[in-house]
Amino acid sequence: MSDFYAQHIIEALRSGIPSRAVGEYFSEARPGMLEKISGRLEAVRESGKSDGMIFTGRYGEGKTHLLNTVFNIASASNMAVSFISLGKESPIDKPWLLFQKLASNTFLPGAEQPGFREKLESLTPGGSVTGELLAYTARELETDKLYFLLRAFLGTQEEEERISFLADLEGDFADNRLIRQSYRRVTGSPAKFSQTFSKTKHGMDYFHFLSHLFRQLGYQGWVLLFDESELIGGFGKKARAKSYVQIQRFLKPSPKLEGVFSLFAFSSSFTEDVIDKKKEFANAEEIYAAEPDSLKAASDTLNAIIRAPELAPLNKQEISDILLNIQEFHGLAYDWTPSVSAETLSRATEAGGYLLRTKIRAAIEFLDQLYQYGEAGSTKITELGKERYDEETPELEDLDQL
Repeated sequence: MSDFYAQHIIEALRSGIPSRAVGEYFSEARPGMLEKISGRLEAVRESGKSDGMIFTGRYGEGKTHLLNTVFNIASASNMAVSFISLGKESPIDKPWLLFQKLASNTFLPGAEQPGFREKLESLTPGGSVTGELLAYTARELETDKLYFLLRAFLGTQEEEERISFLADLEGDFADNRLIRQSYRRVTGSPAKFSQTFSKTKHGMDYFHFLSHLFRQLGYQGWVLLFDESELIGGFGKKARAKSYVQIQRFLKPSPKLEGVFSLFAFSSSFTEDVIDKKKEFANAEEIYAAEPDSLKAASDTLNAIIRAPELAPLNKQEISDILLNIQEFHGLAYDWTPSVSAETLSRATEAGGYLLRTKIRAAIEFLDQLYQYGEAGSTKITELGKERYDEETPELEDLDQL
């Protein structure tokens, strides 16, 4: 490996910024959990049937790192991968906003940058994939909006229209009037929608379409990685309940979602700090008293979080192996030969507390001092704060009353 990649890994570890490269070169940790996830991922890839799961872990103990490792495995298995953190910017209770966020963070196999617009632009009238997509959008989705949009996109010569339709397929929805105007001009016939598309009601059509598109393009599926899912706990009561219902759509998906594997990472404290303290089962019963299907979906998600497998804390030997790997990368990154025993590195990280990420940063600070000064004093890394779930986002109805 070149010095550049070693520097990238050390700087990513130093800053705590999630990195696919770190996931690639430090993939040996948590073999039990990784084997469980990989097995379900492989089943999706081979069968084309969608699946989803939740896992939990303590704050700072490697959940994001594990997701990055899964990212690399999926990409190497010819699967498209989307990776986002749930929260206010990507609220799972609003599928149309979630799709837009996922679409902008979707990586095709082997790609360094996100995006699939180039594949959309390569579709041509009369192509075998195009013909199949038109038949699919005409009969398989809840609405036929995407059929008319696809026909208009394939036929129009107006660049502004093409850009608008491409943006629509990435989640920035075009006005239905523009679709009708373009379709009529392209085909000579009016676009007669079976029902008017509503992003709040029919947003899942886009998930279903994109999952089908990826399969038609020859990919083995689509992996959705959701980090920091515990941030749902800061939503308002109704938004949290809706989030649990939507999560169930990915854990137990409709057959229309093709070859999708969804993986949610929650903090281990979510059960105690949110489900128990905020009485989420009772809240769901109140909100969905007249909607038994939604109530069951919300309850099933809550139970899935409670029963989710947890990342086991790394043992002393596993931590020692990681620290020695970091020492090797530090030497490659800065062209020197550190010679520090595992015991010395371990002692140098004790001030950082029990969190893995602070131990890693303490080890890097210790090695920095050795590299620069030939000796090292005590490190200054302190434990990171505990996550909080006490912020609640007001519902729209509440805002109207302010």
